[in-house]
Amino acid sequence: MNIIEQAAKRLEELRKAGIDLSAEGLAPAARRMPVKEHLEEGNTITTAPVAPIARVVEPSVLPGRLAPYARNDTPFEPTARKSSSITIDLARLAARGYITPDSPRTQLADEFRVVKRPLLTNAFGKSSVPVKQGNLIMITSSMPGEGKTYASINLAMSIAMELDRTVLLVDADVARPAVLERLGLRNTKGLLDLLTDPELELSDVMFRTNVEKLSILPAGTHHPRATELLASEGMSRLLDDLASRYTDRIVIFDAPPLLPSTESRVLATHMGQVVVVVEFERTQQSAVSQALSTIEACPVVHTMLNKVVGSETASYYGYYGNAPY
Repeated sequence: MNIIEQAAKRLEELRKAGIDLSAEGLAPAARRMPVKEHLEEGNTITTAPVAPIARVVEPSVLPGRLAPYARNDTPFEPTARKSSSITIDLARLAARGYITPDSPRTQLADEFRVVKRPLLTNAFGKSSVPVKQGNLIMITSSMPGEGKTYASINLAMSIAMELDRTVLLVDADVARPAVLERLGLRNTKGLLDLLTDPELELSDVMFRTNVEKLSILPAGTHHPRATELLASEGMSRLLDDLASRYTDRIVIFDAPPLLPSTESRVLATHMGQVVVVVEFERTQQSAVSQALSTIEACPVVHTMLNKVVGSETASYYGYYGNAPY
């Protein structure tokens, strides 16, 4: 059997073995090789086609299946996931006493301009003493019902009106989430699901809104070990990511009250700034002192007096009144 016959026999064996010998199956290098090769057979010079470099189609990489050794940083990495969008009924929100981007200038809006200014100064390194992760801001209170969620939403709306800042509002009151309900939205997966399901990514549970610079991360599915989840390494990594991913972003956490729960005390250890909402003529001074003592580890703590009615000096001190919650 001469060399040409041997080559033909070998090609037939490769075809029977299921090896793709078509032009489409050839490796790029094979298609670049010369199509002829000189073979010496005795004293005669003949030519024979070069056997192509075959491509074996492995079952593990057939269309629709991923090879077990594939990595996310390979050229086959899927397109990055994008957050879904939700629409806030801004007219409804304004009717309930909240700031909206298209509202006329009001005393409430002016008061929150005063409230946000020192927070932004600390967040972006313009204060005399740098604040680590100053763009992570937790809003809480001593006891329930003092207006922390109202303050969180209004502060987020006010910051979203900044020309060069964006804001992410996180519902971290995982026991009694209220942000979505206040905004007229349905409950959905969120923070706790992100911490328990390794298949989820932040973009799967974070929502862009019709307020251009405002995004929302809901509390998510109730979990009996919520405190432990908020104290986990996974939460620490998430907070580091939230703090550093975008240089113009403020992250506001609507957190549980400090005295009847433990989640806020855990969260406070990761925050750059904490705002404690105090209800005018209702919250006892002893309760405020006790609440503040639980978050001494936070570098910057502010207090905000809420539900002040008829104060002539309100707008100069960051107070706001007539809060419905």
